[in-house]
Amino acid sequence: MPAIAKILIVFAGMLVMARVKVPLGLALVGGGVLLNLWAGVPMGVTLGHLWEALQAVDLWLLLIITVFIIELGRHITRPGNADELMSAAQRWGGRHGRAASLMALPAVVGLVPMPAGALFSAPLVAKAGEGMDTTPEWRSAVNYWHRHVWEYWWPLYPGVIVAVSLFEMDTRLFMAVQFPYTLVALGAGYLFLVRPHLRDAAPIVSKASGSSLRALMTILPLMTVVGSLFVFPPLLRVVLPAADAQVQKLGCVLLGLILGMVVISVDEGVQHRRAAAAGQVVERVRLFASVLQPKSLGILFALTGVLIFKSLLMSSELLPSASRELIASGIPLAVAVATLPFLAGLVTGIAVGFVAISFPLVVGLMAVDGAGLTPLATVVLAYGFGYMGMMLSPVHLCFLVTREYFDARMAGIYRAIAPCIASVAIYSLLAHVLLSTLGW
Repeated sequence: MPAIAKILIVFAGMLVMARVKVPLGLALVGGGVLLNLWAGVPMGVTLGHLWEALQAVDLWLLLIITVFIIELGRHITRPGNADELMSAAQRWGGRHGRAASLMALPAVVGLVPMPAGALFSAPLVAKAGEGMDTTPEWRSAVNYWHRHVWEYWWPLYPGVIVAVSLFEMDTRLFMAVQFPYTLVALGAGYLFLVRPHLRDAAPIVSKASGSSLRALMTILPLMTVVGSLFVFPPLLRVVLPAADAQVQKLGCVLLGLILGMVVISVDEGVQHRRAAAAGQVVERVRLFASVLQPKSLGILFALTGVLIFKSLLMSSELLPSASRELIASGIPLAVAVATLPFLAGLVTGIAVGFVAISFPLVVGLMAVDGAGLTPLATVVLAYGFGYMGMMLSPVHLCFLVTREYFDARMAGIYRAIAPCIASVAIYSLLAHVLLSTLGW
């Protein structure tokens, strides 16, 4: 049986298991083990791969980071803090305050290349959507879609860095040709997700004269994480020179989150003392208590399943086989340029995954005699379709944590983002044709 068929059958099986209420983490681990066995890997070796995946440093770093993110989300969504943040969004957005809060808050979080970063913005979208007659699936879609409007070109993302390197392209040229994707994504998000629900939405219940300083203090921990991405990489390269690049990246995020927790502790201490001085009875919040709630534990378990599945998928070596099968099938090269990244994005659920796996093959196709593939036209088509595969992937960490946070149905989220995905697909094809015609 072709490797592509094996992958898609196992994928369908995992979705069915999730549909019948099998815990997603368990379904993912089972799917990864089955892929190895179906690829001909002996049971003993497969169990060895599973043990190696459980011991991976980046797995445990990501789980620790997620614990910190959950706690930061608890701080941001405290009644007083969330109200100030929504008030600021309303003031800064003017008459478009509701749309600004729904779209801008997850988009701001999206500037941070953080695994499962949608967990940061999910509480903000939940707060911004109060008073609206919406579903968990819609709130999940709004958060998930707008969290990812920058990753097409934002130079801090590893997928962008690897793509620029593989295509040997000037970073500024890559950013310029990819930037319109962000405009398309924002426009589609507004037209298909946000705008249809604004007409009947109640006004945001917040103090229009709130404190912008209080709002900035609320998101200061997040700004601290952003700053850490610039400050700590050189330090970790010196302290941990032999560490994997992914481990160094996660280490930077973790250090930023630790500093963010210091900011939270100081800020909440100041608020507690002020309330006590005013004669108010305020219960001091226990740090990390929210991590022990069933929803948080479910997110951590599902994240573990995703990372184990990805590790087992790589050890099965089915994905490279599927790519070779697709090229050997004789389909038009432009179709292969779109399909290879799409498939890689679908099964890995991460931008750097589809770039690292499929882009070396895509670059190789450009060198085929008579291919007619120009650099800019090829990168636009490959990245656009790879990104759509990633956004449709049920193992995408942001999709996972958003779905778990809002307790949403997978099919409902897909229906909500389908018009947005179609918009990106249409733009990708049009841009490819235009750039090909221009010889770029």
